[in-house]
Amino acid sequence: MRNKPLTRIQILRTLLAHLDDAQLDRFFPGHHAEDIRLIAAGISTEDKPPAATAAPVPAPTVGLTASGRCRLFTDGASRGNPGQAGAGAVLMAPNGEELAARSVYLGACTNNVAEYKALLLGLDEALALGCTELEIALDSELIVRQILGRYKVKNETLLELFHQVRERLARLGKWSVLHVPRAQNARADQLANRGIDQKEHRE
Repeated sequence: MRNKPLTRIQILRTLLAHLDDAQLDRFFPGHHAEDIRLIAAGISTEDKPPAATAAPVPAPTVGLTASGRCRLFTDGASRGNPGQAGAGAVLMAPNGEELAARSVYLGACTNNVAEYKALLLGLDEALALGCTELEIALDSELIVRQILGRYKVKNETLLELFHQVRERLARLGKWSVLHVPRAQNARADQLANRGIDQKEHRE
């Protein structure tokens, strides 16, 4: 059975998924990592979503289904609380195809901060790739309930990250968030731990 032919964008996305922002800065000095990822995905940097908007702004659909529907799994890992942390995010099409995978080292922070930063990482990737309807899956029940407004965010650091998440969600046409068992979030967990490992391997 022959494998499905690869496209240029799929190859570029896969290669870029294994490079963190610091590595992209070394390869392309003077250019923002986000712009590099957009260009590789075939999106003009002039089409980036605005910093804030009062109404949802559909992003251009690139390499997705016509509906722009995607699934996002994210996870934050902290070895210690606080401790060395990493963020992982994987974006998938409705048919299960992996569209993008990101792994980033976060430095020292708490597990909840890592969870929020992982979600922001995934949301930025979803917006950059043109997702307009997003189903988000997290294994942190606390973060899910805070996003849904069931729990109030009292910690000032988390509150700032919470507002950043809500701002990005406002750019989507439709979104939902649900809690899943850790076993169903294994890929994002793997990427989050890879982020920490990348830092440790450089030292």
